[in-house]
Amino acid sequence: MEEKKKIIDISLIEVFRILKTDFRKVCIYSCTAGVIGVILAFATPKIYKSTVILAPEESGSSFSGSLSSLAAMVGMNMKIGQTGDALYPEIYPDLMGSTGFVVGMFPVTVTKNKTGETYTYFDYLDKHQKKAFYEYPQDWLKQVKDLFTTEEKVPADHKVNPKHLTKKEYDVAKNIMGKIDCSVDKKTNVITIEVEDQDPLIAATVADSLQMHLQRTITDYRTKKARVDLEYMQKLFDEAYKEYSKARQRYAAFGDSYSNLKMQSYVLKGDELENEMQLKYTIYQQVVEQLQLAKAKVQERTPAFTIVQEATVPVKHSSRPKIVTLIIWMILGFLLRAGILLWRNRQSFINI
Repeated sequence: MEEKKKIIDISLIEVFRILKTDFRKVCIYSCTAGVIGVILAFATPKIYKSTVILAPEESGSSFSGSLSSLAAMVGMNMKIGQTGDALYPEIYPDLMGSTGFVVGMFPVTVTKNKTGETYTYFDYLDKHQKKAFYEYPQDWLKQVKDLFTTEEKVPADHKVNPKHLTKKEYDVAKNIMGKIDCSVDKKTNVITIEVEDQDPLIAATVADSLQMHLQRTITDYRTKKARVDLEYMQKLFDEAYKEYSKARQRYAAFGDSYSNLKMQSYVLKGDELENEMQLKYTIYQQVVEQLQLAKAKVQERTPAFTIVQEATVPVKHSSRPKIVTLIIWMILGFLLRAGILLWRNRQSFINI
């Protein structure tokens, strides 16, 4: 025999009747939840957001750039005609989320907006952050755990090593990673950097510092080989100039000492010293040209960034408005009471 399928029929009229008969308690639950929500909203520190927008220079020929633009329109990412750099805009978010990059923000000097107190960014995040209500239980558990663990000893001359962070350094680095965000528009390569903080001035300061830190990192990478070549050519220049100066001094000293002698041996010696000086001068001139080319190469490899939007001190916080929090918690209170009522009276409005 075939089993009969069970059909559940919910009577909405009965649901509304049940809620209407308990309207007073529904209102009490909603208002109580709303009050709790507002209290928690006031107990949560306000968050301010500062934004920086950058536009990096385009590399490659105009033809390859056109092809890349067409590819971007259909969602493709073609690196046609580019220089083969390992650092291109699409991986800037990964770069900014790396430990080595974040550690570079530790010594940045920040100033609180209202009090004018100045700290390093590391000390500010480690000792001068307000805690939200939900962070206190975790903080208490951490304090209890610290009572039973041996404190990590840090030498007085300790230097931050990105490859080997202490527990405190790791916590601060993780905190920074949660406060910064970097996104790249795949079509235009426009870079957007956002920083959140409890202090509006510090949010703007860190956003500006992140922008400069990113530019320095990219510049150091792209000009690394050119700068090595420049240092080598500078060394050759110093040596060539030193050798040319010595040859010139020897020739001048010989000419002053034997200017009145006409003996063939002295004439030959004078010619020899003059030829040596000319040779050193020729080498010196060639090295000077190469040095100038090396300097030009460094300048050529230095990337240019256009600041579309500078970091500004936010006037309004970016936290959720308290009225929205009130409404959300009141809805939660209503759903809680409604759920309790409907579960208790489920047999009266469900027909099977």
